[in-house]
Amino acid sequence: MELERRLVRLDTRLEAEAAEFLVPGHLLLERIPAYKTYTNMPGYDLVAVNPDRNLSAKIQVKSRWRTGASGFPIRNLDCDFVVFCRLNRGTKTNRATLRLPEYYVLPIAAVRTAYRPGPFSKLYLREIPEAEQLRERWDLIRQFLGLPSPEPPAEEDEGVASASLAAALPFT
Repeated sequence: MELERRLVRLDTRLEAEAAEFLVPGHLLLERIPAYKTYTNMPGYDLVAVNPDRNLSAKIQVKSRWRTGASGFPIRNLDCDFVVFCRLNRGTKTNRATLRLPEYYVLPIAAVRTAYRPGPFSKLYLREIPEAEQLRERWDLIRQFLGLPSPEPPAEEDEGVASASLAAALPFT
């Protein structure tokens, strides 16, 4: 019975789906238009675009549930980027190690150099030179698409913004 319990695979399908929504959320916050493919496209999960230049980037999202996961399985390299989303939801035995998700934006060229094909092809971050420097590098996708760097929003006078908000509320 104890052995059976340990061999049961953890169902992380919902968390994997969450990662496929978290990544486009980050891209949109970086002002990079991105869309989730709603059919199972071999090789990629998202498409980021520059509509003005008719360019697109195919992005494969790989996620691991476990906190501090060192790598991820991958078979299909038919994309421009792989975003590894380390969800950091704990371990099978300890949920106390919860942390915020971490994102590694990996150009496919970097993935290919570390990729070892086989029946259980798994890519380890330690095999990608300077992988830590690819953490949260959404700008690599922006550069690939030829998108301009986002400009910071104009600062509003705080007093004016508060006054206009208060005036718009019906209960003040």
